[in-house]
Amino acid sequence: MARTKEFDPDAALLSALDLFWRKGYEATSMADLVEHLGIGRASIYATFGNKHDLYLKALDRYGEAHNPLLALELSQPGPALPAVRAVVRRFAAEAADDARRERGCFVTNTAAELAPHDDAAARRVERSWGHVETLLHSALLRARAQGELPEGRDPQAMARMLLVLMQGVRVVGKASTDPARVLDAAEQALALLD
Repeated sequence: MARTKEFDPDAALLSALDLFWRKGYEATSMADLVEHLGIGRASIYATFGNKHDLYLKALDRYGEAHNPLLALELSQPGPALPAVRAVVRRFAAEAADDARRERGCFVTNTAAELAPHDDAAARRVERSWGHVETLLHSALLRARAQGELPEGRDPQAMARMLLVLMQGVRVVGKASTDPARVLDAAEQALALLD
């Protein structure tokens, strides 16, 4: 007879996400996961696979939690440009916030730590960035159609520029103790939308 799980796999996944997000992939050992999750190594392997599999599942869960919020923010009816500005400013404010800056963005952290040599992680990062770019592009197309964005602006190129800026402020925000560095950069980029 199969044994029933004595832990909540979803809660364990969220706990693993928390640990990976704070420490990174390489700095998190299997012993760290066993201690942090409060479950045995065999249970982790049986439920999630190896450490790498667990990390990728945590990364997927992160995307499931954050992507709908961004989609909601950028698809509200009415003027689109204020929503784009609000999203860029939120990313910059989060990057400049002392309470959040140490963690950064889990996708951005993955891009810096794993994507250069881990195809599975790189695909997930690219998928996440592609999703953000698509949402921004759609909002900027609406802004242009509604007369908010000057005709000479290329919504696709603008979406890519904003994506790069948003990821860049997350990287700089982790290392910089000067909030003005990321906040000023965001405002200069937003000035290009005028």
